[in-house]
Amino acid sequence: MQTPQNSNIRWWMLSLVFLATTINYLDRQVMGLLKPVLEKEFSWDEKDYSYIVMAFTTTYAIGYMAMGRFIDKVGTKIGYAVSLIVWSLASIGHGFVKSTIGFIIARSTLGISEAGNFPAAIKSVAEWFPKKERALATGIFNSGATVGAILAPLLVPFILGHYGWRQTFVWIGALGMVWIILWWKFYAVPEKAKNLSKEELQYIKSDQAEKAEEKTKIPLSELLKYKVTWSFAIGKMLTDPIWYFFMFWLPAYFSDVFKMDLTKPSLPLIIIYSGTTIGSIGGGYLSSFLIKKGWAIGRARSFTMLLFALMVVPVMFSKYVDNMWMITIIIAFATAAHQGWGANLMTTVGDQLPSSYVSSVIGFGGMLGSVAGIIFPLFIGIVLDTFKKAGNVNGGYNIIFFIAGISYVAAWGLIKIINRKKTI
Repeated sequence: MQTPQNSNIRWWMLSLVFLATTINYLDRQVMGLLKPVLEKEFSWDEKDYSYIVMAFTTTYAIGYMAMGRFIDKVGTKIGYAVSLIVWSLASIGHGFVKSTIGFIIARSTLGISEAGNFPAAIKSVAEWFPKKERALATGIFNSGATVGAILAPLLVPFILGHYGWRQTFVWIGALGMVWIILWWKFYAVPEKAKNLSKEELQYIKSDQAEKAEEKTKIPLSELLKYKVTWSFAIGKMLTDPIWYFFMFWLPAYFSDVFKMDLTKPSLPLIIIYSGTTIGSIGGGYLSSFLIKKGWAIGRARSFTMLLFALMVVPVMFSKYVDNMWMITIIIAFATAAHQGWGANLMTTVGDQLPSSYVSSVIGFGGMLGSVAGIIFPLFIGIVLDTFKKAGNVNGGYNIIFFIAGISYVAAWGLIKIINRKKTI
């Protein structure tokens, strides 16, 4: 079926998901940019900071599973709204805490509520897009993560310099409240959407062909029988911790190794996170392009994921490069590749399961990815503290970059093995 002419309601719905994802990452990125300031104020070392990151990732893991099931139960509109209201209030709450324990509580609340973003976003894409457009749609909304990461190094230093770190959390956290108004006013599932043409509705449903029995909610034990559940989970477990490192420690890396002033706009970080936008949209576009050229859906996703996995590999050789701008380019390729990888990995769930199951599977896989992310920050903290005490600041980061370089190829190989098994 050809794309309907002059019909774009689905893209407007996607823009709301894009904005939510932008706010999601803008809120969580603030902590990493304020790390040097908060370390001085609260006398933190790397282990202290890693405990706070672990609090976020632990509750994020719990929230992924809980929010995924919750969103499948109440629907995308209510589930997404609840998630964003809570995480916005949690983000604002950071500005009022006065102790390390307060930060752990605030990060925990942020983690459990922010976990609802991707289950809701992927479910929305499954509701509003045919399979041949889902990777592109996922890449577009997923690029909101990188837009948020780009905006953070611009907004945070400005607010910090003029109003202090407390107001930085408050101002940025308040952005979510504006989104809630737009979401509640405009979002609906296709069957209930105003101004949606019959032609666009038919196009959206053209390759979904869900059977009536597929819409019945099934228990988690049944979902665990699907290969896609485990291949998605493995992909998340091996690569999500690397993304957490890029997100929470890159500002500190440039500050520690290259003495970058984080109270000013950080050009290397802006370049890196700008590249991830290209990777996210480009990754979604590439597999969608291959599908339209006649490639099988699974083959197109697998090829694109392998390509991006290989793009991360050079980061493991960063220890041989001393130039900040060369390092910036290498890391920019790696982070862009992560987003391209993630856009396709998340789409595999909607490719193989009906939309009524999507949030639960995304939640399960995301939970396991976050569990891995709970352990990895502690490892990072120990490694970085050990090397800093030995007077070799760069040495600890080199170990982390080496692990990052091999993780995506390893994940791709395990996913291929799982998908070759003769199970569901």
